[in-house]
Amino acid sequence: MSAAAPAPMPSSRPDGIVVAPMRPRHLQGVVALETATNPRPWSERLFRDELRMPTSRHYLVALRDHVVVGYCGLMYHPDEGHITTLSVDVAERRAAVATRLLLVQLRAAAERSLTAVTLEVRITNRPAQELYRRFGFAPGGIRRAYYRDNREDALIMWLHDLDQPAQLDRLDRIRAELPAPLVVAHEVRDPDDDGEPTTEGVLR
Repeated sequence: MSAAAPAPMPSSRPDGIVVAPMRPRHLQGVVALETATNPRPWSERLFRDELRMPTSRHYLVALRDHVVVGYCGLMYHPDEGHITTLSVDVAERRAAVATRLLLVQLRAAAERSLTAVTLEVRITNRPAQELYRRFGFAPGGIRRAYYRDNREDALIMWLHDLDQPAQLDRLDRIRAELPAPLVVAHEVRDPDDDGEPTTEGVLR
């Protein structure tokens, strides 16, 4: 019997996906993706209102060739955070987009001195649950009939000790296993975007 082929090594070349802060100019693409992936989609107004609360919200987009292919939101207060939304274009779900968004979001949470993060996930969505477990999330309860489209239960998951070295090391290991380098955008001022920062991609 021949030996199993070794697992492919992560590429050292970027694959075109950039994680950046969500800005108003991204909302057309965000809402289009939200409508395509969520049975009860958020409105553009709701996203816009969320972006107006930077002291308690942190939203990211994943872009490929300037097209929104994913996004993730975090609401935080004192030392805890709540992942409010996470969605990825169906065509990009083998490109570790959700993993990249969570890596950047959880690192940002740690930098804000958050010690715990929670989220809800459909009780039947096993692939998403496995992704969250990889990051250290564990079940913490059930919200009955949480999802209004079909009254499906939600599994509540918690990630604790985000500020501890073991958890930060976990993030570093997950990042090292990405299929391509994690590219995160710098913010620079763009006077043509209503005073909002624009982005330049850099390796981080």
